[in-house]
Amino acid sequence: HKGLNNRAENSHQPTRQRERAMKGFRSVGAAQRFLSAFSGISPHFRPHRHLMTAPDHRAEMTIRFAIWDQITGAVGQPTTA
Repeated sequence: HKGLNNRAENSHQPTRQRERAMKGFRSVGAAQRFLSAFSGISPHFRPHRHLMTAPDHRAEMTIRFAIWDQITGAVGQPTTA
């Protein structure tokens, strides 16, 4: 099939996206440990934006960040910028 080597299509597959995220790691094992934990957290901060209006998205993200602050105990701690 002539589309099998289509880099534009293959680069959007979940496996390729995880490989792209792995670029900064020293080993495959370190990347795997990080990504196995991160895969459960990542969808929390990436709602289906294309299905929302801008005000709905802002409200949803405010709620999600408040939940995240409660879970991690980051409420009231100064940020390092």
